[in-house]
Amino acid sequence: MSQPSHTLRQIPVVVLAGFLGSGKTTLLNHLLHRSGGSRIGAIVNDFGAIEIDAMAVAGALGDSTVSLGNGCLCCAVDIGELDGYLERLARPDTGIDVIVIEASGLAEPQELVRMVLASEHPGIVYGGLVEVVDAAEFDDTRAKHPEIDRHLALADLVVVNKLDRAADGERVLGLVRSLVDRAAVVPAAYGRVDPEFLFDCRPGEERIGQLSFDDLHHHGDGDDLHDGHLHAAYESLSFASGTPLDPRRLMRFLDSRPEGLYRIKGYVDFGAYDTRNRYAVHAVGRFLRFYPEPWPADAERLSQLVLIGSGIDVPALGKELEGCGSDAPHTADEHGMWGVLRYVQDPEEGLQDPAF
Repeated sequence: MSQPSHTLRQIPVVVLAGFLGSGKTTLLNHLLHRSGGSRIGAIVNDFGAIEIDAMAVAGALGDSTVSLGNGCLCCAVDIGELDGYLERLARPDTGIDVIVIEASGLAEPQELVRMVLASEHPGIVYGGLVEVVDAAEFDDTRAKHPEIDRHLALADLVVVNKLDRAADGERVLGLVRSLVDRAAVVPAAYGRVDPEFLFDCRPGEERIGQLSFDDLHHHGDGDDLHDGHLHAAYESLSFASGTPLDPRRLMRFLDSRPEGLYRIKGYVDFGAYDTRNRYAVHAVGRFLRFYPEPWPADAERLSQLVLIGSGIDVPALGKELEGCGSDAPHTADEHGMWGVLRYVQDPEEGLQDPAF
């Protein structure tokens, strides 16, 4: 059974939200400094978009405007304007690898997510909602803004920031974990989270099957990024198999993926179910998409996946994936791919997701 291929490169759009003072801009600047060579496009505080060279302008972001040599962008954003900015940033000649929307402290993250999912631009893909929490002020913020519970329930990743200032950080972490819905919860200080947790670094180099945190040790600039070893709060699993995966078994695995499993990326070989295409898979939190694309002529037919999460049981997940192998790799029934095809976007339709 052969399906239409999807070969268009798509840029992930990450929504960065959190109340005033939680550390969103600090986190964004950290990502800019530690992008691993990736070029980040930013839409800042609901006001404007600008192409950003990560190393050249890190730290130049203001609360409402971004000012560079080519001018200043400052205007309110509605759905049409956001699509226009995404169109601009996703042009191939910009070289943008990831787009980060930093919401204002009082923005409604669900609406921003809806706007991204409603975009008709074929060159972008939703990259997840990251909610930043100020651990030191969490109790007071939650008392003044009870909607934070709803925001946390929508998040794909929660960064509990400023833990170095919190008197009872472990209690706050536990409380946040009780409020999320399958989101990964990552502790942080000064907004320092591993960029690889949000997007792929080193553009142009395929890193499927190898996820390394070692890059962060080689900057040599005196920035003691690993104080407290915050990256130890999450784990990664690299999975590779020469046995085609059974689509029904894989969908059962994906539908039941555990809390804290934040990202899944890679390629799947469904064997006889589609001999012409491999399927790129992109999952962020509850969001899931498959993209069929023709097998490269010289590519070894492997399924290669990377899973990233917080508090996940890596050995158990590896065994579950091994159990997704097909018992009959040379035969396929006509209905076997239906579960997968539900998550293959029709190029003629806008991006939608039942979770929102």
